[in-house]
Amino acid sequence: MSNTDEGKKSEEIEYITGRPEAPGKAEKREEAPAEPAAGEAVKEGHKPESEEGRTLKSKLKKRDAEIKQLKKEKEELRDQLLRSLAEMENLKKRLEREKADYLQYALSELLLELLVVLDNFERALSAAEQAADGKTFREGIELIFRMYQNILFKKGVQPIEIKDGAFDPNLHHAMATEESDQVKDPKVAEVLQKGYMLHSRLLRPSLVRVLMPRKG
Repeated sequence: MSNTDEGKKSEEIEYITGRPEAPGKAEKREEAPAEPAAGEAVKEGHKPESEEGRTLKSKLKKRDAEIKQLKKEKEELRDQLLRSLAEMENLKKRLEREKADYLQYALSELLLELLVVLDNFERALSAAEQAADGKTFREGIELIFRMYQNILFKKGVQPIEIKDGAFDPNLHHAMATEESDQVKDPKVAEVLQKGYMLHSRLLRPSLVRVLMPRKG
């Protein structure tokens, strides 16, 4: 092989294996940007997925705490309601017992005072057997009568007073009626049995005979 052929071959080999870069091209080459690290924002104003997850987790924890608090308050209110119902039931039973005791023993004080009247009746009857006349017996009966009246007065019992003989159907019960020319309105002619008031309430009406205006 001639020297000329070897030179050409050598030039071809050098051209293939050692291709030179264009001038300035290597300087313009830039490195590819690195991928963002975990937790680092990709774009301004955009939250990464991990931060959104933490926010959601925080909200769930807050919601769980609220649910637990509501359940606690519910149990407390339930306990308070049960206690109140139990107290009301106990109060009801106590009031029923007190009412029964009151109805059974309410007249104890009055009965004790009436026993004193009964004792005086026994003494009057015993004295009547020994008395030569009825004067002592009458005095004893009058004393007992006054004692009995005083007991009733202390309890608020007062006799019904008939004013000007006027007949009041709210206080008087007509047992008999009689027409008369002497009256223009119904008038009480006679009290057959006294009536009584207990404070301001009618305890027993008076039984009376009434004069009525003559018809026609």
